[in-house]
Parts: sequence; C-alpha cells; structure tokens
Amino acid sequence: MKRALENLLGKDCIRENVVLAPYTTMQLGGPADLFVEVTTADALAHAVKTVRELDLPYFLLGYGANVVVGDAGFRGVVIRNAGQNIDFRGNRVTAESGAIVYPDLIEASVTRSLSGLEHYVGIPSTVGGALWQNLHFLSPAPARERTMFIEEVLEHADLITEENDLRRVDVDYFEFGYDYSILHRRDDIVLRATFRLTPAQEPDLRKIMAENLAWRALRHPPLDTEPSVGSIFKKIQGIGAGRLIDECGLKGASFGGIVVTHRHANIMVNQGGGTAADVQALVAYIQKEVAAQTGYYLETEIDFIGEFDPPTSGSPVFVPRPPGLITAEELAARRAT
Repeated sequence: MKRALENLLGKDCIRENVVLAPYTTMQLGGPADLFVEVTTADALAHAVKTVRELDLPYFLLGYGANVVVGDAGFRGVVIRNAGQNIDFRGNRVTAESGAIVYPDLIEASVTRSLSGLEHYVGIPSTVGGALWQNLHFLSPAPARERTMFIEEVLEHADLITEENDLRRVDVDYFEFGYDYSILHRRDDIVLRATFRLTPAQEPDLRKIMAENLAWRALRHPPLDTEPSVGSIFKKIQGIGAGRLIDECGLKGASFGGIVVTHRHANIMVNQGGGTAADVQALVAYIQKEVAAQTGYYLETEIDFIGEFDPPTSGSPVFVPRPPGLITAEELAARRAT
C-alpha cells in the first residue's frame, strides 16, 4: 500500500503510523497506517483520486471537529486537508476547502469590510466542513430569532466528485438542510468554495463577532482547555438533546477522562487522558438513561472513524459542578428578574 502511494504521490509526503489525536479537537485517536498532508486544492484532488484508483480505504481529515477516532487508529490512508489559500476579488472570496473559517477566513473578510461570514465566528470548522454540515449559528443579537446558514452566501464550489470528475457546482447542488448537505450521501470532496459577500462597516461586523463570541462562550467549553467535538446528539422532533440530558440529571457524568460538561449537557469534554472507549461508554450510558426516563432514543450526530477498543466498563462517576460556573440559562433567568 505504501509503495503504491509513493510511486504516485512521492515518498516525501507519506508518513507511517501517525497518531491522530493531535489532529482532532477532542484530542482522541490512535495511529493511521499512512498519513498524507496536502497543502493545495490541486494536491487534494490528486491524492483523493489516487487512493480511490488504488482502491485504498481512506478518510479525509480537516479541522478534526465532529469526529471521534478510535483508540486503535485507522487502517488505511488519512488525507489531511491543509489547503488554506484565500483569494479576494471584489465582493467575492474564494477559499480552499482546508482554510479555517475562524479566525482565518472571517478575519480576512471583516478587515476588508465584507459581511456574510461574521456570524460563524468561534465555530471550529474548515471551509469543506462548513459546506458538509451547512454551518449555522443563531444570529444576530439580541433577539437571535433566526438561524443563519452558510448556504446563504455560497455562490459556487469546485469538487472532485465520487466519480473522480472535477466539477463546479452552484448552491442548489448541495441540497442544503439543517446540519445536512448532499455530501452526507455522496462521496464528493470540496476543493474550494466561492462566497458572495456584501460591503459593510468593519466596526459593525466586529460588534456582531464580539456578541456572538460572548453568547457562544456561555454555552461551549473553550477547546484549548476543554477539548470537545461539539454537540454529541441530534435534536428529536424539535427538542434539544441537551435539554433531555439535563432533565435526566446527567451533567457531570463521566467515564475515564471524558465528562458531560456542566456548561452544556450535549457536550462532552476530555479532561485529560480520555479515550474513545470512554466516549463510547458515556454515549451508551446517556442513550440508555434518556430512553428509560423520557422514552426518547438519542442518535449521535458525530462520526466515529477507525477501529475502536471495547467501551470502558463499569459505572459512571459524577464530577461536581465547578465553583463559580454560570450557565446561559441561569444568566438569562437572572436578567429576567
């Protein structure tokens, strides 16, 4: 497998047995058999086409959010997308799919007084990941009455399709929905995307960014100190999974180094030393408890990639709430009184 890849991609860009934990936001994951890092959209297309033609198992890794990699790693080729070129032409910006939405793309747009992307400040995602999930945020403040979607500013994107064709598609191709795009059911890979922005005053855009960052900070743990993958479970019939988990008294539940944060019941964080086996055990425990207490079965919205050891055995330990922590709901209640 390695020799075949070296013949087509070159020896210098292929590494063996690379531990994937440092490349994921939850800091989890064992070694990949082979690891290829690409730094341009063209190199990404070439790498994807090559592994497909060789019929090798592969996984495309971007920011590493919304994914849990098994402790035993990945048997195949991991292609890490680090193509981050950003190009502005008038009110349009074209970004390679490995470009980081925040801070890189948003800051570059806002400093040019261009509006349309500032709503998604603070969300860990690449451009490719943003289109995969139709990146969204409840904005603007203070009412936060509607959800803003990345599809609203997308003009077109360049893909390598699942048939290995290079193709430019418009926004309608993606069949966007809430947390959904056609990329969920087709193995198309985004190479680059072009967004149509609108002129605005930079101070106004920075005000929106500051408001959204503050709103998000009350609900999401900081990744640098509390590694996570974001929301674990899907909504059910309009009912937030976090609400159900909280009503079942499961904040603070933990297996090993993985705990349900007291900030938000639908987010688990790695306190240090956590494993994918701990995540599996905690997910199963929450699903069982919520089903028993409410009758609802929670489905995960994150991807589980690679080979997994058996889930951590035993019963959960409940971690006490950190002193001084105020949740968004508590702050809202205080302001209402």
